[in-house]
Amino acid sequence: MFAVEVRDHMMIAHSLSRPVFGPAQGMHGATFIVDAAFFTRELDDDGLAVDIGLATELLREVLAPLNYQNLDTLDRFKGRITTTEFLAKALFDDITAAIRSGRFGDGGTRISRVRITLHESHTARGWYEADL
Repeated sequence: MFAVEVRDHMMIAHSLSRPVFGPAQGMHGATFIVDAAFFTRELDDDGLAVDIGLATELLREVLAPLNYQNLDTLDRFKGRITTTEFLAKALFDDITAAIRSGRFGDGGTRISRVRITLHESHTARGWYEADL
């Protein structure tokens, strides 16, 4: 299996309004380092799994509507607990929808799996990974 992984970041605010989250129940900020890994079983004729430039642009585009936002106020997340794991799946859904819509052109047809990792800090991260 081949993989290309690209990285960006987003700065958000949110609250995790359940007792299990302790002090994170209150409004707080987070800066997530976000990695998107694209897996293929084969390379194209140019020796590429996916175009790194397109992957980088796509990740930036998917993060843009969330960057510097209070997630609690976004219609998309109303009533949801926006944990790291939940956000990883939401970003996975956005990225895979773009792949399925042809965002990578013919190269997107080779992508068989995607993993989205959100690094909360230097000691903690969460991810969502699945086949397409």
